[in-house]
Amino acid sequence: MSRFWSPAIHALEPYVAGEQPKIPGLVKLNTNESPYGPSQKVLDAIAATSGERLRLYPDPASTGLREAIAKRFDLAMDEVFVGNGSDEVLAFTFAGLLKHDAPLLHPDITYSFYKTYARLFEVKVEEIPLDDGLRVRIGDYDRPCGAIILANPNAPTGIALPLTEIEKLVASHPDQVVVIDEAYVDFGAETAASLIPRYENLLVVQTFSKSRSLAGLRVGFALGQRPLIEALERMKDSFNSYPVDMLAQAAATAAIEDEAWFDEARGNIIANREMVTKALEARGFEVLPSSTNFVFARHPAHQGADLQRGLRERAVLVRHFNKPRISDFLRVTIGTTEECHQFLEAIDQII
Repeated sequence: MSRFWSPAIHALEPYVAGEQPKIPGLVKLNTNESPYGPSQKVLDAIAATSGERLRLYPDPASTGLREAIAKRFDLAMDEVFVGNGSDEVLAFTFAGLLKHDAPLLHPDITYSFYKTYARLFEVKVEEIPLDDGLRVRIGDYDRPCGAIILANPNAPTGIALPLTEIEKLVASHPDQVVVIDEAYVDFGAETAASLIPRYENLLVVQTFSKSRSLAGLRVGFALGQRPLIEALERMKDSFNSYPVDMLAQAAATAAIEDEAWFDEARGNIIANREMVTKALEARGFEVLPSSTNFVFARHPAHQGADLQRGLRERAVLVRHFNKPRISDFLRVTIGTTEECHQFLEAIDQII
């Protein structure tokens, strides 16, 4: 601490990101990155954009990228907002749309950055407990509130709600913004983007980090009717007019247009997820039903922290959350087939 800090800084508990160690030979299954590099079209787009043009500022409106995203989701360009990763999009959302006199509702077990943003922007929060199966119950949100945010599929559980349940939630709160954070939606869930023309209170947030293999370039976006998008634009232009750089815009545009690469990479990850799920269950693990690029699992005879430590000793990195109700679970990113087998071999050595 320092006497030069502003008072607000003293009260912050920053979000702790997953480790990014530089260890040769490490099987890195802790931060839900794609195990596959981006498509060749993405690399070509970056190469074509590099060079003398980098002396210029990027398009502050990210016009070409927003047009490509709008086409993908059958929306108008002015119903799309892009930012420096979905985390920045969520930050603008918390500050610009979710701060009200009544509390923001979100699950007690979910993306932990929500709590950080709530503290940073002084958003009152009411946490809604997941049920005994660690699932979201839409009926539990039938209460007075200022706004709602749900990750669907939820993280770190990996469990998805069907689109019918999401629509029920949005329809039952016509006077509150409902944010659906779809960072993992491409791996087995239904996007709520199709509901946007019918619901003025719905904002859908997605990222290029997971299914499009662009975690290193930091591009995220939001979809919603024009008044919600305008609020995010006002936030952006009051903070940083150029949040998405020139290379990231070019790469993300190419990524969303390369459907063939997307389908193949996503299919491989889903197949490996099912393989890992069955293998862990055969070894006595409880594995929650996942619609993501990770699995959330625990073993009745081993504590989560011990398993994580044993895996790390064998150069396999996974994520452990030392929190109530989930302290015995491990979150394991789905890697390549070889990485998944290395993980399972390490598990066998431990148990």
